[in-house]
Amino acid sequence: MFTGIISDVGHVLSVDQRGDLRVRIATRYDVERIDLGASIACDGVCLTVVALGSEPQNWFDVDVSAETLSKTTLGSWVAGHRVNLERALKVGDELGGHIVSGHVDGMAQVISVMPEGDSLRVTFRAPLQLAGFIAQKGSIALNGTSLTVNEVNGADFGVNFIPHTQTHTTWGAVHEGQVVNLEVDTMARYVARLREWNA
Repeated sequence: MFTGIISDVGHVLSVDQRGDLRVRIATRYDVERIDLGASIACDGVCLTVVALGSEPQNWFDVDVSAETLSKTTLGSWVAGHRVNLERALKVGDELGGHIVSGHVDGMAQVISVMPEGDSLRVTFRAPLQLAGFIAQKGSIALNGTSLTVNEVNGADFGVNFIPHTQTHTTWGAVHEGQVVNLEVDTMARYVARLREWNA
């Protein structure tokens, strides 16, 4: 479980196609305090740490399954790609964002990027099957970042990125046409399931 509050921006060191895709990610995290088998959200995708090291810099390895590749942007990762990172939530941690599972529902595309004061106003287009889960002033996780939806127009929705978010995540480099990982709010998912069950 995560909060959508990004705590490091790492970068891909290598990508190796084995049975699954093995990705090595450089991080500022203290790898001596990460256990093998720990979960780390990487651009919003909950992945399991399968190896660790500190030479020539701190890094961890994750395996990415074909299912994950089909539902996320991870198949496009190459060496140098910057990645939003978040360690799993511990009991007693501050819940600064919203409850995020790291189970990506699909991908959204950036439709427009417009400066608005010091912030960036970004419009995304969600897949039609996910659009109904996105509500004005509701929460959404994009590339692992907990965000508030400003407005919704069909499958399109808008988000503002304040300067702090631009500086401390990968969102400072957002651009039109970019595809990002989208996780809808967990409560919206369960409400929709209950309505479906009771219909």
